[in-house]
Amino acid sequence: MAIPHTVDVTAFIDRHRVSRFQTLIVVLCFLIVAIDGFDTAAIGFIAPVLHLQWQLEPAQLAPLFGAGLAGLMVGALAFGQVADRFGRRIIFTWSLIWYIVCTAIMAFQTSGQALNIWRFIAGIGIGIELVTIDTYISELIPSGERGRAYAVNQFITFSVVPVVAFLAYILKDTHPIGLDYWRVVILIGSVGAVAVWFLRRSIPESPRWLARNDRVEEAEQIVSDIERRVVAETGTALPPLGAISLEKAGRGSLGEVLRAPYLRRTVILSIFNMAQVIGFYGFAAWVPTLLIARGVHITQSLAYAFVIAIANPFGPLIGVWFADKLERKTQIVGGLLIMAVVITLFAQATQPWVLIVLGVFFTLASNVMSYAYHGYQAELYPTRIRARAVGFVYSWSRIAAAFAGLAIGILLHHYGVPGVAVFIGASMLVGIVMILLGPVTRGLSLEAISH
Repeated sequence: MAIPHTVDVTAFIDRHRVSRFQTLIVVLCFLIVAIDGFDTAAIGFIAPVLHLQWQLEPAQLAPLFGAGLAGLMVGALAFGQVADRFGRRIIFTWSLIWYIVCTAIMAFQTSGQALNIWRFIAGIGIGIELVTIDTYISELIPSGERGRAYAVNQFITFSVVPVVAFLAYILKDTHPIGLDYWRVVILIGSVGAVAVWFLRRSIPESPRWLARNDRVEEAEQIVSDIERRVVAETGTALPPLGAISLEKAGRGSLGEVLRAPYLRRTVILSIFNMAQVIGFYGFAAWVPTLLIARGVHITQSLAYAFVIAIANPFGPLIGVWFADKLERKTQIVGGLLIMAVVITLFAQATQPWVLIVLGVFFTLASNVMSYAYHGYQAELYPTRIRARAVGFVYSWSRIAAAFAGLAIGILLHHYGVPGVAVFIGASMLVGIVMILLGPVTRGLSLEAISH
C-alpha cells in the first residue's frame, strides 16, 4: 500500500471505524491527560486544609490555584509549537517526565510561596502535554468518531476527580508514612504519572505528522498496521477511499495562526477559552470553599464535594452517545447555558441536598462542554500548525483561569457566592456568543475543515 503524500494518509484513516489498537492508543493517551485532572482536583480539595494549617485567607489561596494555571499557559503558549516541529509522541513523553519530577519536589515544600513556584513549573509540563495530546488524537481518529474519542478522553480524565475527593476525605487529619496527608495526595499523582510513562511505549507517532514531514514509510507502516487490524477484527473488506481535500503545502508558523484565513477562528477560540474556564475551574477548583461560604462545615464540605465530584466522569460518559450525532457547537453552547443557570440557583440555595444536586448538574454540563470544545478547537487548523494553534488559543484559558482564581477569592470575600455566580454566569454568556460565530465540523475531515 503506497502512501505518496498526506492526503492519502488521511483517506486511509477516515475510511474505517476505530480499531481496537487505536482505542488502546487513545486510552493510553488519556491516562496521560488524566494527570492534569488529578493535579487540578488535588489542589481544590487540599486548599481548605492549607487554609487552616497555614492560616491562609481565601484571597491568599488564589495564587495557589493561579500558579499551576499560569504554568499551563506558559507551557501551551511558549512550547506548544515544539510538537509541530519535533513530533507529537516525543513531546508528550518528555513533558510527562517534567511533571513527575516537579510534582514530587512540590510535595515537600514548607511554605505557600515555594509551593506556588513548583506548582507553576510543574504546570508548564502539563500545558505542553495537553496541547500535544489534543492534537495527536484529532490526527489519529477517523472523522466520524472524533467526538466520541474526546468524550472518552474526558471520561478517563475526570474519573480521577472522585478518586482525589475520596482520598482527601478519608486521609483528612492523618499522617500517612509520617507526612501531612495533602503531601501524600500530591505524591500519589506523581507516582501515577511514573506508571503511565512506562505504558507510553505502545503509542506510535502521528501518521499525519510523519507524512507532512516526509517520513512517508513510517506513516505507511502505522496506517497499514491499523488497517490490517480493522480487517482482522471485522472480517470484511474496507470501503474504497473517499475524496479528501488537500492541505496547503509548506511549513507552518505562529504567524499563520494570526492571519487570514485562520485569524477569525483564533480570535473566536481565544475569547471563548478565556470565558469558559472561569466557569469550569471557577467552580471545580473552589467547590469545597464555596460550600463553606454557603454555611457548610469544613468536614461536611469535603463530604459534599466528594459526592459532587463523583459526577465528573458521567458527563463525558453520557456524551459518548451523542458526541458524533450532534454538532460540536451545539454541545458546547448547551453546556455553557446550563452552567449559567445552575450557578445562579446554587448562589441562592442553602439546603445541603439542593447544593449537592445543583453541584452535580453544573459538573455534568461543564464536562460535556469540556470534551466538546477540546475536540472542536483541534479540528479548526491544518496539521502543519495544529499544535501551535491549539497551544495559542488554549493558553488564553490559562491566563483567564489565573485571573479568575484571584477574582473569585476577592469576590467571595466581599460579595459571597452570589458575587461569584454573577461573574461565572456573565462569562458563560460570552462563551456562547463566541462559539455561535464558529464553523461547523461534524463528520468533516480535518483537511476539509482547515479550508
